[in-house]
Amino acid sequence: MVYLDHAATTRLDPEVLEAMLPFLGDSYGNASSLYSLGREARRAVEHAREVAAAFFGVRPKEILFTSGGSESDNLALRGVAWGQRHRGDHIVTTQIEHHAVLNTCAALEKQGFTVTYLAPDRQGRVTPSQVEAALTERTVLISVMHANNEVGTLQPIAEIGALVRERGIFFHTDAVQSVGLLPVRPREIPADLVSLSAHKIYGPKGVGALYVRTGVRLAPQITGGDQEFNRRAGTENVPGIVGLGRALELAHQHAEAEPARLQALRDRLIGELQARVPEAVLTGHPTERLPGNASFIFRGIEGEPLLLNLDMRGICASSGSACASGSVEPSHVLLAMGYTHAEAHGALRLTLGRENTDADVDAVLTVLPELVASLRGLTRSAETERATVGMNAG
Repeated sequence: MVYLDHAATTRLDPEVLEAMLPFLGDSYGNASSLYSLGREARRAVEHAREVAAAFFGVRPKEILFTSGGSESDNLALRGVAWGQRHRGDHIVTTQIEHHAVLNTCAALEKQGFTVTYLAPDRQGRVTPSQVEAALTERTVLISVMHANNEVGTLQPIAEIGALVRERGIFFHTDAVQSVGLLPVRPREIPADLVSLSAHKIYGPKGVGALYVRTGVRLAPQITGGDQEFNRRAGTENVPGIVGLGRALELAHQHAEAEPARLQALRDRLIGELQARVPEAVLTGHPTERLPGNASFIFRGIEGEPLLLNLDMRGICASSGSACASGSVEPSHVLLAMGYTHAEAHGALRLTLGRENTDADVDAVLTVLPELVASLRGLTRSAETERATVGMNAG
């Protein structure tokens, strides 16, 4: 099997699993308990918090553990919106955010907030000047993702962060796709809130984190106990948190060599496919993109049969965002970038990871051009048949 859908999820690293196993067995204590089993769990949670803080260059108390990227996005947006409601009611984001941001903004609009959705250019980027033009006296939060999950385009978040910081407006970035592949240092961006998810960096599913800068007033969205500094109630997912901590340690170890290796594989894949497949359109920015992301539109075909045929040949890929893979609707990202519905239906996303090699790229280059040609032939035959039937009926 050739797995090329690392933007959707990654394989659990064996070292991460090894770190988690004790807390799935004998070390089963509740981290809020005072006896030895509980204290052992608490030490493990706080060690993971220290690891995460060191990874991002922040204080341990600025790291909150959540159930994943979606909850982190929800907590950031809802938490700031309600926590800063006394100051204003306006939020600025983009049309190409993950649905965890977009749907949360839509829900906040129903609760009386106003949201400005910035349109990207053809390459999937927004500009600091767009953000600046959208600001009002009532703006309390900007949310712009670091890297797009579908087309891999990187946003100028450092420039946006600096612009927003000057005005005292809070800045959130969804860094779920970029953590582990690109430097994410909240103090340098500067960002007030940063979301991440463990299962995108070879950690377990169902756990994530949110960096919240000291001084940000955040209204809790899950209430109950006093866990996570009274900002996120609920018994801690100790095995998951331990796994996230170990995944971040391993990401740090891979940070120097792995992005360059992935970029070399990505560039070869993009160049060869563009040379071998007519009308293969690279989506996203040609250079300012995630090192492992190669996303295309193949005109004249549908993405779903292409994915199914790739799967039958042992290649796992995606037509866009994993969360929307069960939907027949075209990608909201591609539509926002100016592609037509017909073009968006021909999308394919190939995302590389640690286990991929040149042999995997060779496999795709052998299979994909033939599949695209075959599917285009079937499409043309079907169109000819429909035209013939229409003429006969006339």
